[in-house]
Amino acid sequence: MTTSYERPRHHAVGHRTLNKVPEVTLYFWTIKILCTTVGETAADFLNENLGLGLTYTSAVMAALLVLALVVQFSAKRYVPGVYWLAVVLISVVGTLVSDNLTDNLGVALEATTLVFGVLLAATFVAWYACERTLSIHAISTFRREAFYWLAVLFTFALGTAAGDLVAERLDVGYAVSAILFGGLIAIVTATHLWLRLGAVPAFWIAYVLTRPFGASIGDYLSQSQDDGGLGLGTVTTSGLFLATILCLVVYLSITRKDESVRQPAGRS
Repeated sequence: MTTSYERPRHHAVGHRTLNKVPEVTLYFWTIKILCTTVGETAADFLNENLGLGLTYTSAVMAALLVLALVVQFSAKRYVPGVYWLAVVLISVVGTLVSDNLTDNLGVALEATTLVFGVLLAATFVAWYACERTLSIHAISTFRREAFYWLAVLFTFALGTAAGDLVAERLDVGYAVSAILFGGLIAIVTATHLWLRLGAVPAFWIAYVLTRPFGASIGDYLSQSQDDGGLGLGTVTTSGLFLATILCLVVYLSITRKDESVRQPAGRS
C-alpha cells in the first residue's frame, strides 16, 4: 500500500527535522510481514524448543526490546537496522504478551482481542488529542515516537489474539486464516485506492491485519502436518525469514530507498 500520506504541521514538543520511520513502500510491507512471521515462530522456538517457558522468555525479550528502543529513540534519523530490529523484537514481545494472558492467566482469546482493540483505540485517541494527527510522516518528536511504538506494540498483541482466535479457537486452520487475512488486506488496499478510504486509517488497519496474516503463514510453515502445517519447524522458518529480513535491511541501508524526505517545519 504505497500511498501519499498527509504532511501535518510540526507543532509538537521536541521538534526534529527528520522522520524517524521509513517511507511506506513495498519494502516496508514485505519486511513488516516477515517480522510478524518471525514474531510468531521465534516466540514458539524460545518458549517450546529451548524450554525457556513463557515467563522467562517474555522477560528476556522485553529487556532486549527496551534496549533496542533506547537506541531507536536516541537516533536522530531513521536507521534501517535499528528500526527493523525494534520491530522484530516488538513483534516477539507482542506475541508473548498475548500468549501470557491466554496460556498463563487463562484469559479467553475473545477477551484479549477486545482488550487489545480497546487499548489500541485509546492510544490513537490520546495520540490524536495531543498531536492532531496519526500520520507516520510526522514521527519527528519524542512524544510522537512514543505514541507510534505504543500503537505498534498493541497492533502486534491485537493481531496475535485475533489470529489465534480465528485459526485455533474457531478452528479455521493456518492456511485458510492466511487467505482470509490476506483477502482483508486486499480489500483495505482496494478501498483506499478506489473508494477514497483515508491513507492514515488504511495504513493502520492494514498494519493490524498484517500481524495475523504473517503469523498464519509462519504457523503454516512451521507447525507439524498433524496440526495443519507443513512441518518445517520453528528453527528453519525463523532462520529463513530472519535471513531475508537481514538481506533487505542491508540493501535499504546501502541504497536508502525507503528514507523519508525532509519535512519542512510549518508545512501542512
